[in-house]
Amino acid sequence: MRFLGHIIVTGLALWVTALILPGMHLGHDSASTLTQVLTIAAIALILALINTIVRPVLSLLTLPITCLTLGLFQLVINTLMLLLASWVSGLFDLTLAFDSFWWALLAGVIIGLLSGIVEGVTGLGQDRRERSWSAGE
Repeated sequence: MRFLGHIIVTGLALWVTALILPGMHLGHDSASTLTQVLTIAAIALILALINTIVRPVLSLLTLPITCLTLGLFQLVINTLMLLLASWVSGLFDLTLAFDSFWWALLAGVIIGLLSGIVEGVTGLGQDRRERSWSAGE
């Protein structure tokens, strides 16, 4: 159930980010509302799967450069995950496109902030914090 909640939060963050950023294109403008919602849900699912499978491996491989940059390289990893999701969604004829790497970087920052805020308000991220507290003790 928590995974579904994260997909919904990611979908909302993607949608709001696409409204804010002119360099991010999500879905077809002429599509019906139902088609737009299904497109956003499918892209959010793709992004969640990529973040579950690819991101931990990439984070581990880039740990030295992440430490060197004091964690700022995680922004690049977020951007790469968005660009990979864009490529994979294109394989399924879903529209997620960025005009440049920098638009994808800015989109990653905004999506991360929005997701964090919504998860904090709804309590979705609280389970994760409780696990980290219990693991640390």
